[in-house]
Amino acid sequence: MSGNSRGFLGKLDFGLLISVFILLIFGIIGIASATHFQFSGTEEQTWYVYRQGLFILCSLLFLWFSLQIDYRILKEIWPAFYVFSIILLVAVAFFGHTALGAKRWLQLGPLTIQPSEIAKILIIISLAAFLEKRMNRLDGWFDLLPTFALVGIPVLLVLKQPDLGTALVFLGILGGVLFVSGLPLRILYTLAVGALLAVPMSWPFLHDYQKSRVLVLINPNEDPLGAGYHVIQSQIAIGSGQFLGKGLFSGSQSQLNFLPENHTDFIFSVIGEELGFVGSILLVLVYGYLLYRTLQIALAAQDDFGLLLAVGIASMWLFQLLVNVGMTMGIMPVTGLPLPFVSYGLSSLMTNILSVAILLNIHVRRKKISF
Repeated sequence: MSGNSRGFLGKLDFGLLISVFILLIFGIIGIASATHFQFSGTEEQTWYVYRQGLFILCSLLFLWFSLQIDYRILKEIWPAFYVFSIILLVAVAFFGHTALGAKRWLQLGPLTIQPSEIAKILIIISLAAFLEKRMNRLDGWFDLLPTFALVGIPVLLVLKQPDLGTALVFLGILGGVLFVSGLPLRILYTLAVGALLAVPMSWPFLHDYQKSRVLVLINPNEDPLGAGYHVIQSQIAIGSGQFLGKGLFSGSQSQLNFLPENHTDFIFSVIGEELGFVGSILLVLVYGYLLYRTLQIALAAQDDFGLLLAVGIASMWLFQLLVNVGMTMGIMPVTGLPLPFVSYGLSSLMTNILSVAILLNIHVRRKKISF
């Protein structure tokens, strides 16, 4: 290994990397339990674990190659990323695969991708590049109109699918990035109040199933075999795990298939049941450290573009963590948001690994080095 390569590796944020690897291990264990994995089992019992393992290996290779490219190049070609994200979201409307009552996926041969997941990191790159030139110059509402339009177009396309959860992720990313962009506090306060007021005002525009999910948030037993079923089974799973859990592959709710979508949206419930309060808190603490390292990278970035990128990524992860964990505990409405690095799925995993590559890139280049 050359001296330049050793210098490059020495500048990596190993705290960030270790936290990501721990989350990936949690994910493999959770998916294995949720899908009844056995090494000598049937294809159905091994399919998800082997595919997720393959996804992880491919993503890590992609991460390594991504590190060789200076992240600052991204701001020069951000319009291409933005247009590509819009093309993907429009393609879903015409060629998308419908499942569970929503058209959110594209079938590419043997692979099924979710463009709205990929669009998250593309929109973060676009927002960061767009706002870098406007840092500390957003003095009024008129200055914000182009930014609102930039995010508003993908939000509307995602709502059309419909995918309210991902649309809210975009808005969460926008809020986080605007917070560090030098926006006056009076505008930030007004936006926060407006967001709160928009919640009840959006009720007439929600689909019937979305209204049902909000209502069962208040009382899941109102429809225990319908809209409230997911929440009730999830609460039973997490509650029955108690302090130390029932043990891996020993959770009644997950092993007996009472818990729907237990390898994707509700994988935290599997972890809560089988690893208990201790395992759940450990997982949340790892996320906390991941977010801490991400914000440290943001503060140490050598330019505003790096700062905005890192804050956008942190906002995405934090929002998804709060919504997903809150959903499984019955304190947030049920959405289709995956748990970062842990839930099964290629699109989500690729987006998160690419986010890690960008963060490592920002960290490595906080001081100029030669390759």
